[in-house]
This record gives sequence, structure tokens and C-alpha cells, in this order.
Amino acid sequence: MIRRDLGAYLTRDAGYYPVVTLTGPRQSGKTTLARATFPDYDYVTLEDASSRHFAGEDPRGFLDHYRPPVIIDEVQRAPDLLSAVQVAVDRDDRHGSYVLTGSHNLLLMRDVSQSLAGRTAILHLLPLSRAELESQEQNAPGAGPLPGALFANHSTRLDLWRTLLTGFYPRIHDRGIPPEVWLPDYVQTYLARDVRALVNLGDMETFERFLMLMAGRVGQILNYASLANDCGIAVDTARRWTSVLVASFVVALLRPYHRNFNKRLVKSPKVYFLDTGLACHLTGIRDQRQLATHHARGALFENYVIAEVVKAYRHHRLQPPLYFWRDRSGHEIDLLIEQDGTPYPVEIKSGQTVVATMGDGLRWWCRTAGTPAEGAALLYAGGDRYLRGGINVYPWFSI
Repeated sequence: MIRRDLGAYLTRDAGYYPVVTLTGPRQSGKTTLARATFPDYDYVTLEDASSRHFAGEDPRGFLDHYRPPVIIDEVQRAPDLLSAVQVAVDRDDRHGSYVLTGSHNLLLMRDVSQSLAGRTAILHLLPLSRAELESQEQNAPGAGPLPGALFANHSTRLDLWRTLLTGFYPRIHDRGIPPEVWLPDYVQTYLARDVRALVNLGDMETFERFLMLMAGRVGQILNYASLANDCGIAVDTARRWTSVLVASFVVALLRPYHRNFNKRLVKSPKVYFLDTGLACHLTGIRDQRQLATHHARGALFENYVIAEVVKAYRHHRLQPPLYFWRDRSGHEIDLLIEQDGTPYPVEIKSGQTVVATMGDGLRWWCRTAGTPAEGAALLYAGGDRYLRGGINVYPWFSI
């Protein structure tokens, strides 16, 4: 099993709360992590039809049968069970009694917030980070001043474009399954089922076209009207399906930073996939050489960096304070990371050579926002780490 950074927090929080809730996309390793962290716990999965019917028809009887400490997997499949868990922990609130896992963030969080508020820790497990894949320590982003606390002095044995093409779902790496084999099955088997569980989806073919159109918009401002028009659906449907993809941990929306510098700001979010392998598959990229020269190469590299930063925060039990900046005058910062009220700018470049003009946007930001230059970072596709023109330059494997 690949060591997961979130495991230490799972153990810690089980000592604070009677319930620990572990959410994340399907096949991100939730069950494996929970069972490895708590090997002595009883285990039941609600993917099993008989267990699901038992939990749905007789929640209290189910909990009497599966007595704590117990791991209940895919708990969103029997949402009424959460009220019974609330009653059980109000009667006996010993720490670490229940470990719940679930793949539907929207559905699960609604039920958890209603039934288990104040009684549960909520942790998010995303696909592997690059650091986890290479068994390297990933610093907690808030543990020191940025960017040094986030971009570590790592090395790598990986090829950049092969890594982005393969993605970071654990089963691909644990079982050695080629991504071109596993990812289509993932879309058909898991995403389709999750989507149908959250919305009344009649036409799967249209939804798959929607997914591909979303992947083609990685790193772009999300225009729901354009997306709906290209897909042949209503704007409200495009918004609803996007919300489902966010709830299922397939995509993340990066919000614009709203500090007013007397400029007209772009106020719509950007869209990114939380796994680059899935984004490449949906874009139709099947070969690393194709990716290295593809017109979407820059956007997919940017997607990689954003997803890795999101994982760094989520896997250290932190809410990602991430934004972008773009104004109507053409100024843009790919990523802003806010810490202690200060937004630190990050520029992302898919080239393997850094030229002086790559830091112009960062220097403009530092002058305008009053951020010290040493707080700015340029992350690129090369392999060296150095200081250029007062800007910290980091290789792609620093995160």
C-alpha cells in the first residue's frame, strides 16, 4: 500500500471525535486507507445489496449488529443510517467508534451536516499526489512562509508527460493497469453510476459529451452558456451537471480573487480536473509524445499544478485557499495562495526553459499588491531550482 499523508490525520481525529467521515472520489483509496489505519475495526460496505437493505430498513438493528468500532463503507447509499449513528454516539460518544466513507460529497455532506454536526471530523482523500507516489514527504502548506512551505526540495524518477497522461488513481499504480484500459472503465462504471445517483440523467451519451467538453476547457474561464450550447443542453442543466462533478470530486472550480485594485475583474471561475489522467483521456490524448506537443499541453500542465496544490491542502486537513486573478487590462496570475491574509502569486509555465519575461506578471502583481518578491513563485516543466530576477523558480516536481 502506498502511504497516504491523510492517514496521520485520520488516526489523530479518531482520538478527538466519535465519528470520522472520509470522503473523496471513487477509487481514490478511501477503503484501503480506512482499513489499513484501523485494522482491528469491523468492516461493512453498503455496496453489498443485503447490507444496504439491512441498513436502510432497520438502521438501529444494523448498528446493533455491527457494533463499534466499525468502518461503514459508502455510507451515502443508506442516508437514513446517519440519524441512527447520531443516536448511537449521543448515547455512547467514545472516540473513534465509527469510521464512515462516502463518494458523494454533496449528498453526504448534507446528511452529515444535519445528523452529525459537531460529532464528526470530515476528511477528504483525493487521488495520489506526486509526492505520495514517490514516497516523499509533503510539507503541510500552512507550516511556514510561502512559497517555501509548499514547494519542497524534491527529486523525481518520473517523466513529466507520462505522469500527467497516467494520472494518480491508486489502482492504476498498484495493479499496473495501463491508463488507456482503466480510465474508460472508470468513466463508464463509476462516474455514470455516481451521476445517476445525484441527478435524473436520461442520456448518458450527452453527459459523456459534456465531460469531454469540460476537459477541453481546463484552465479556462467557465462560460455556462457556451458550454451548454456546444453540448446541446440547457444552461441550468450545464450548471447542475457541473455541480455534480464538483460534488463527486471529478472537477474543482478555482474562484477569482476579488480584492479591488481599481480594475474591472473577471468574476467567473476556472475549471480543473482533480486528475490529469482523466482530463487527458477525455481530451482524446492517448500518448505522452502526443501530450508533449498537444495544443492543450500548457492547460494540462497548469491543471497538474493546481490539482497537486489542492491535494497538498486537503491531505493535510486544510481548506485550499486558492484563487486566480485576471482583469480586463490583460493582467493575469495563474494561482494565488492566500495565507494569513496575504495572497502569494504563482505563475505556471509548461516550458522547460525559463526566460526573463515569464516573471513579468509576478513582478507586476508584487508591485500592485505590495507582496514581497520572495513570496512569488514560478513553477515550470524543467528540472532546476533557482532565483531569477528576484523570483523563486521551482521545477514541476517541487509540489
